[in-house]
Amino acid sequence: MYNKEQSIGFLKYNNFKKGLTFLIFLFTFFYSLYSNAQCAMCRAALEGEGNVSKAKAVNDGIVYLMVIPYLLVGIIGFIIYRMWKNKKV
Repeated sequence: MYNKEQSIGFLKYNNFKKGLTFLIFLFTFFYSLYSNAQCAMCRAALEGEGNVSKAKAVNDGIVYLMVIPYLLVGIIGFIIYRMWKNKKV
């Protein structure tokens, strides 16, 4: 019923999973430290005090471009969930 070799394999799998999670955390942490730059064109267009309306427009455009991929992934995830739920019933 209880096999010692299976428990050792399970422990190795858990250690691997914890290590992989830690490596992914480190990668995303150090990647986010590097990614705080702007492109040269955006920086040149937005430098200065008089470009407040242009800066707001660029920020709104960034938010708009960021929302679309998340919305698509959410819709696809919802469709897959509904198909999985209907298949289960």
